[in-house]
Amino acid sequence: MLGMSSLPEPVTGRAGGTGLVLGEDGLARPVWAATDPLLRAYYDTEWGVPVRDERGLYERICLEGFQAGLSWATILRKRPAFRAAFADFDPDTVSGFGPADVDRLLADAGIVRHRGKIEAAVGNARATVALRAEGGLAELVWSFRPARTPRPRTADEVPTRSPESEALSRALRARGFRFVGPTTMHALMEAVGIVDTHLVGSHRRGSSGVWPEAPHGA
Repeated sequence: MLGMSSLPEPVTGRAGGTGLVLGEDGLARPVWAATDPLLRAYYDTEWGVPVRDERGLYERICLEGFQAGLSWATILRKRPAFRAAFADFDPDTVSGFGPADVDRLLADAGIVRHRGKIEAAVGNARATVALRAEGGLAELVWSFRPARTPRPRTADEVPTRSPESEALSRALRARGFRFVGPTTMHALMEAVGIVDTHLVGSHRRGSSGVWPEAPHGA
């Protein structure tokens, strides 16, 4: 879901001036995940964990699109309502949504009521179903995994886009997806483990198994 590029600008933390905060449990986290219990739990258990299934990736693409212009905490708090409104982000079901469903969703105070984003989520479901003929959404998204991952030591070193996120954005747009710009897709790639932008020194660095850390962080 959320990438570092979608987060509020961190400030220097207390763990050696790196932007990390040492929690009462002795674990180092970035400033954005250090205080709010919901964001902390998300950081500790979800952000950067590999997502390789169609439904999971479709959901995260949609939520990244809904997040544009808003805080991630807002989207995370509304996630249960989003899942209820969008049939647990089942692409087959959402692809059948029509104008009456869009009107229903626009009246749902539990989600972000933005017509363009709602219509994009429906269109993205249809595009997801169509992609099965090419091997599927997961295969396409993961094909843009880079040869190397960033190793940021401070928040300022975390990229907000990359050649791979730009290429993924183009590929998805060519297949009918919307709200999938390069910055949004970089955030997606961070959130689903395609790249690892956990700060060096964070207790989550290398935890995805996709990008294991070198000994001693070398």
